[in-house]
Amino acid sequence: MELLQKRPMGAGELADEFDVAKPTMSAHFAVLVAADLIEAHKVGRSITYRLKMSVLEEALLAFAQTVGLQLKVIQGAPALGRARARK
Repeated sequence: MELLQKRPMGAGELADEFDVAKPTMSAHFAVLVAADLIEAHKVGRSITYRLKMSVLEEALLAFAQTVGLQLKVIQGAPALGRARARK
């Protein structure tokens, strides 16, 4: 999910980042989609995944970055408690 914070990525591109079989990655993607943490966009045989963040979270992260704070989104935390300052 950290990779998807930077930009949407294709399934193959994401799978290349890990040393696991593509069917295993596909199962993990399905769990993340079902948990509503990422969304999948399919065109033909290609699937692109995108991290789902609320508009408010995106605005807060963008504001923090403009004032020089480097924040990391912690998935699984309550929405308002997700961002933590990086050391």
